[in-house]
Amino acid sequence: MKAVVCTKWGPPDFLELKEVEKPAPKNNEVLIRIYATTVVAGDCELRSLKFPPMMKLLIRIGFGFRGPRKKILGQELAGEIEAVGKDVKLFKEGDQVFAYAGAGLGTYTEYKCLPEEPKAIGGLLAIKPVNMTYEEAAAVPLGGLEALHYLRQGNIQSRQKVLINGAGGSIGTIAIQLARYFGAEVIGVDSTDKLDMLRSIGADHVIDYTQEDFTKSGETYDVIFDVVGKTSFSGSIKSLNKNGRYLLANPGMFRKPRTSMGSGKQVIAGNVSYRPGDLVFLKELIEAGKIRTVIDRLYPLEQVPEAHRYVETGDKKGHVVITVEHHDKT
Repeated sequence: MKAVVCTKWGPPDFLELKEVEKPAPKNNEVLIRIYATTVVAGDCELRSLKFPPMMKLLIRIGFGFRGPRKKILGQELAGEIEAVGKDVKLFKEGDQVFAYAGAGLGTYTEYKCLPEEPKAIGGLLAIKPVNMTYEEAAAVPLGGLEALHYLRQGNIQSRQKVLINGAGGSIGTIAIQLARYFGAEVIGVDSTDKLDMLRSIGADHVIDYTQEDFTKSGETYDVIFDVVGKTSFSGSIKSLNKNGRYLLANPGMFRKPRTSMGSGKQVIAGNVSYRPGDLVFLKELIEAGKIRTVIDRLYPLEQVPEAHRYVETGDKKGHVVITVEHHDKT
């Protein structure tokens, strides 16, 4: 089968299309025939090791020093189950699914094995929403799970003001819709060319960060969900109401989890944890018309390097999806 292999840490040039061995499912696994995957900012950061020194060291320890031990990158997918292990009970051949691969990575390819139930290194699998294409569904798991985790940490209540900084990306576009579902008044912050898109998916108000710094406006919010971590930390804290929560998703801006900042304000950061039913919850919201994905560009599998280059520009609106064609008859 074909796969895009990362030969060593560095620029997109180190991503190469190669023939690799097709996997076989273990007793508790399913074999998924992938039809779509994605490129997200986190994939580019991992490939290039663009992290602060301590984070970079931890990544090298976990994923490989000179190059990745898991040479096929990619974190989310949508496809069809081709085979199941003998102990699998929740899925069957022919099921259309979408999934988050977790730290196991490995979705830039034609086939991927995943356990039917989550393991320590991650991996969540669910039946694909009936009202989504494979391309649309592949763009849900990572951004949806991250957004859901942090917004739950924010304990959002109806009519609270929630600001999402970096609202136009993979996490932010779904976070806007989830915050609206939770009953919040949502303010989306991003660049000029993304503002109309933010309004179209439910943002009540938008802020163009190229024209205005929300931390200097005097406005305050009940929750600030910072996806990009490029604004003033102290300014963000000052922009919180009493008992407000600053949700920090970017590891480059990591602070001590649940740090108290006075006046009941909290900073919430650290490891993301997913519940087994989270992907099913997102599926149900999608089928109820509460969430949709925004797809900016589609690339074929052989153009993953080009997709990485585009994502690294920071210009993408929502998601960049990789389509996977199969030429075999199986």
